[in-house]
Amino acid sequence: MNKFIKVILVLTVSLLIASSPVFAGKLVIKGSTTVLPIAQKAAEAYMAENPNVKISLSGGGSGNGIKAIIDGTADIGNASRFIKQKEVNLANTNGVYPVPFRIALDAIVPVVNNKNDVADLTMAQLKDIYLGKIKDWKELGGTPGKIVVISRDSSSGTFGVWKNLVMKKERVIPGALTVPSNGGIVQAVATTPGAIGYVGLGYLNSKIKAVKVEGIEGTEENTLNGSYPISRGLFMFTKGWPKGETMGFISFILSKKGQELVKEAGSIPLF
Repeated sequence: MNKFIKVILVLTVSLLIASSPVFAGKLVIKGSTTVLPIAQKAAEAYMAENPNVKISLSGGGSGNGIKAIIDGTADIGNASRFIKQKEVNLANTNGVYPVPFRIALDAIVPVVNNKNDVADLTMAQLKDIYLGKIKDWKELGGTPGKIVVISRDSSSGTFGVWKNLVMKKERVIPGALTVPSNGGIVQAVATTPGAIGYVGLGYLNSKIKAVKVEGIEGTEENTLNGSYPISRGLFMFTKGWPKGETMGFISFILSKKGQELVKEAGSIPLF
C-alpha cells in the first residue's frame, strides 16, 4: 500500500473527529452491500440530527461504488475492499483522487443450509469446493448430496477478498450460481439444501448456518485478535478530501455514536 495512503488511514479518525461541522444539503452514497447496513443506520441517525439533509443510498457492489466516485455520480462510494490499482489509474486519468476512510472491520463467513451437518471447513477445503474439486458433502464428512456452489459477482468487494484469501486468485468454478448481494446469498443458501455461500458478518441470521474455518468461528473477537483467517476492512471513499456535507457524514461515521451504529449493524467497530 502506498505510504501516503497509510498515513491518511492512520490519521483520518483523529482529524475528522476533531471537527464536526453541520451542513445542509444532499448526499448520494453508492456501493458495497456489505457496508449498506452500516450506511443505512448512519444515514437515518444523521438525517434525524440534521433534518435539512437528504441522503440517497443504494447498493450495487464495491466496484460500482468506487466507479461512482470516479464518474461523479456519488459523493461517497462504499467498498468492502481497498481500491485496486487499475481503479486508481482510471481515477487519475479523470482528474480524481479517491480518498479512503476505513470505517469498520468485518469477517467473511462461509454459510450453508440449516439442514447441513458440516460445521467446520479448512481453507484448503473451501478452495477445492469453489474450484469444483470437491463436489459432494460426503467428501467432507457430511450427509451425501451434491454441493451447490454460490458466489458473488465480480464487482463485489466480498468476492474480491474471497478470491484473494481463499482462492489465492484462482478462478471460481464456472458453474457456480452468482448472486449480486449478501442478501441474495442468504436467500439462496436458505432455500437450497446443498448450497454453500459466504457473507459479511452482519448478514448472519437464523435462516442459514455459519461454518467455522480451521476450527475458528467468524466473530468480532476472533477478527480483532487476528485468529479468524478471512477478515477485511470496510471503507468509504470520497472524491478528493471531503468537504461540506460529505465531511459531516464521514465525521459522524467515525464518531463514537457512528461506531456504535457500526456494531448495531453487525460489523466490527474500529474502537
